[in-house]
Formats: sequence, structure tokens, C-alpha cells
Amino acid sequence: MENNDKAPITPISVPTPFSYYPSSSSSPPSQYSPGFPSPNSQSSPNNSHQLLPPPPASPPPVVLSPCAACKILRRRCVEKCVLAPYFPPTEPYKFTIAHRVFGASNIIKSLQELPESQRADAVSSMVYEASARIRDPVYGCAGAICQLQKQVSDLQAQLAKAQAEIVTMQCQQANLLALICMEMKQSKETISQQQPYSIDTSCFLDDSNLASAWEPLWT
Repeated sequence: MENNDKAPITPISVPTPFSYYPSSSSSPPSQYSPGFPSPNSQSSPNNSHQLLPPPPASPPPVVLSPCAACKILRRRCVEKCVLAPYFPPTEPYKFTIAHRVFGASNIIKSLQELPESQRADAVSSMVYEASARIRDPVYGCAGAICQLQKQVSDLQAQLAKAQAEIVTMQCQQANLLALICMEMKQSKETISQQQPYSIDTSCFLDDSNLASAWEPLWT
């Protein structure tokens, strides 16, 4: 015999994610982040652009290149390479010249023994001395220094000669001015001496005036 009686169905309460608040003053708590719109809200395209955060900027590409010294020596350039600040990859000829005369080990040893404030000058000196040694293998930088000292002495001799000529010309000019002043003074003295001995011929009378002057004596 079939049982036609059915068991009563009890309703199952399902919790809803949203609750209704009848009062207009209170608003339900938002379960979504402020940057993203809720699924039930209809936002315009302008609002969606304002709410989305800007994409992160991509970092600039970092170009890693070994220094000229490590590139020539064919070794890995470490982060704290002693030669990197003084032999950049854009100037390979500096390390080539210095390495040809002194060697890499001597250059590194010399830089490690000096403070950082003097290393740049030391590198410049080594490059200059190496280039001078390549040009003149016998004397090197000593020959260049001697030549420069000779040029300095020649220029000093020329300067002393020019100064002596200037002093001579000044003395000649002073003597010439003194002679001119003396001559002018003598000419003034001679003119002043000749003025008292000048004869005034206005006191002498002509022959016609002489007869008129003696005429009253005969009357």
C-alpha cells in the first residue's frame, strides 16, 4: 500500500548579502571597495575612468655595461669595481695606454693605496706618463718636461729683453724731454737779454725835419 502522505516542507532561510534600510538617513554598509563599482550600480564611462586607479609607471630600462678596463681584460665588472669610475666604457683608449706601460695589476694596486680624492689625478698622471713613454721610449715624460722647461727659460729671456728695451726707450724719452725743456729755457733767456739793448730809431729826425727844427734859430 502506497503512502500518499507527504512530509511537510519547511522553508529554508537564505541569508541575503544586502539588507534593506527603510530610513533615508541611514545607508547600508558598503561591501565593495571605493575604487570598483558595485554590480547593481550603473556607472557612466566618465565615472569609470575616475574610479579606476592609474596603471603603475614602468621603470626605466637599466643598461648594464662593463667599464673599459674590465671589457679589455675580458672579466666580469663587479658593482664596486676600482677601475670603473676612472675608465668609463666611452673612453677605452685611456686604459689601453696605461695598461700597455704599467699593467693592470700595478694600476689597481696604485689606486687601492691612494684615497678616493687623489685617484682621479693619479689616473690622469699615469695616462699622461704612459702616452709620453709611447711617444719617446728613451726619455718619456722627462723629455717632455725638459722641453717645456727650456721653452719657459727662453720665454723668460725674451721677456727680460723686452723689459730692458722698454726701460731704455723710457730713458731716451726722458732725456729728449729734458733737452727740449733746456732749449726752450735758453731761447727765452736770450730773448729777454736782447730786449734792453734794442735801439729806438724813432728819436732820429729826417733831413727835412732837421731844417724845420733849426728854423726858429735864424729868425
